[in-house]
Amino acid sequence: MNNVILVRHGQSLWNKERRFTGWADINLTKQGKLEAEQAGKLIKGLKIEFDYYFTSELIRAKNSLKIILEILNKQNVKIIQTNALNERHYGGLTSLNKDEIIK
Repeated sequence: MNNVILVRHGQSLWNKERRFTGWADINLTKQGKLEAEQAGKLIKGLKIEFDYYFTSELIRAKNSLKIILEILNKQNVKIIQTNALNERHYGGLTSLNKDEIIK
């Protein structure tokens, strides 16, 4: 049987501030790190072995995966990084606050 688990990165600083992030390389907040830990614990409870690990090239996604792999006690695994998994690019909206845009 094949299994695929999709995990969105934990909260980033700009997620918290309700800013359009897109391809801006914004790191995780403390809450985002806790969310990644929780995802790792949930995945660990499934007792599934994985052949491949994929992530976008953005630091928030790479760090979320790193935390998950620590929880799973996985070291020296092959991680495939691709910008094809990056969030959409928001162009001129990048960094702008969503609530201010709505107004």
